[in-house]
Amino acid sequence: MPLAAYRRALPLLRIPFSVYLMPVFWFGLSALREPFSLARAAGVFVVLHLLAYPASNGYNSYYDRDEESIGGLKHPPKVSRELLHLVWLFDALAIVGGVLLSPLFGALVAGYLLVSKAYSFEGIRLKKYPLLSTLVVVVFQGAYTFLMTQVGVHASSTEILAPQNLLLALVSSLFLCGSYPLTQVYQHQEDARRGDQTLSLRLGIRGTFLFAGLGLLTGAAVLAVAYIWRQELPNLLIFLLATGPVVVLFLSWARAVWMSPAQANFERTMRMNQVSSVCLSAAFLLMLLRQWL
Repeated sequence: MPLAAYRRALPLLRIPFSVYLMPVFWFGLSALREPFSLARAAGVFVVLHLLAYPASNGYNSYYDRDEESIGGLKHPPKVSRELLHLVWLFDALAIVGGVLLSPLFGALVAGYLLVSKAYSFEGIRLKKYPLLSTLVVVVFQGAYTFLMTQVGVHASSTEILAPQNLLLALVSSLFLCGSYPLTQVYQHQEDARRGDQTLSLRLGIRGTFLFAGLGLLTGAAVLAVAYIWRQELPNLLIFLLATGPVVVLFLSWARAVWMSPAQANFERTMRMNQVSSVCLSAAFLLMLLRQWL
């Protein structure tokens, strides 16, 4: 097939959008107290953010056939068979890269990719079920990825399975539980047209913001308990300072939406994703630097 067809399909992998999932990766690394290889960490980053997540994005786009804005693309191109070819290529590269880092990590990456396909595939389409799809996303993009990252850098099983570490893994899922419905809030019409009963659609626009606020507040409270338990009060302070702009932006957006539901749009959603990703990633990176310096 002409290379031009693949170039047209490539944007639907939404590689830049995958970077918004970075906080869970940095969070998983920042929770490790034992030294780990920076080279392995870089390998895990490439496998997850440049291969596995784009493959999942592309597969989702192939079956959704979105005509309106989607995460990372205001005007998505039409899907084609070439997109599916790219998805399989990125799947294979992600699994092979994962296995080269460690067989267990490769198996976990394969598991993630299979679940992401069940989320979108028309024969299963977990996306049609609001509670089940939300549970799958918050577990696999949250705690599962948190622990998978640690496996990828060869953290010891003792450290990974420590109760304090598992509590932090839970926190990553709580944050996803709060933020995930916000990514759906501008897609109500298109989701309803496809018959996808997303959680945000069921909650309504105002309900989505109330649910998100409760989820994020619960995650922050459990994170505070975890850091106090681990005697890492400086990390708690870093987190509170770094997430200040996120809280201000979220409250400002919620107020605007309360006055005009039209403010629950693509531009504001992407801005929220960008600011929260940058602030959280910066916080966890700073925590990592404290350990290394």
